[in-house]
Amino acid sequence: MPAPEDPKMPSSFEGNEEFYETSRTTKLFRRITDEPLIPLGMALTCWALFRASRSIRAGNDRDYTNKMFRRRIYAQGFTIAAMVGGSYYYADEHRARKNVETKVAEQKAKEKNRAWIKELEAREGERLELERIAREEAKK
Repeated sequence: MPAPEDPKMPSSFEGNEEFYETSRTTKLFRRITDEPLIPLGMALTCWALFRASRSIRAGNDRDYTNKMFRRRIYAQGFTIAAMVGGSYYYADEHRARKNVETKVAEQKAKEKNRAWIKELEAREGERLELERIAREEAKK
């Protein structure tokens, strides 16, 4: 039985808690704020492509359509440059964050291991108590 101060014992079969700690939207907004030039380049690319496709459908001037396609290429180049530049510029921050995340994961793994051992010890204690009760009843 669990101790009174510990109403719910941890189980080794519980779900993966790390999965639920950060949601996808939280991670997305963190990435956008970390490197804001990449979403800007993506938005410019989409805008230029959208304008080019509207120009084609409307049958407008070919020069305008080509101009929009060129802008799309420039925006894609900007996005790639932002990705490469950001990876160099933020490399130390990414390494530091990765180290912190690794340490936190190791600490959580140790805590989970301790809780699992505590659970096994409690179950062993229960088993021994049941065996003792069964022996006493067998003697009667």
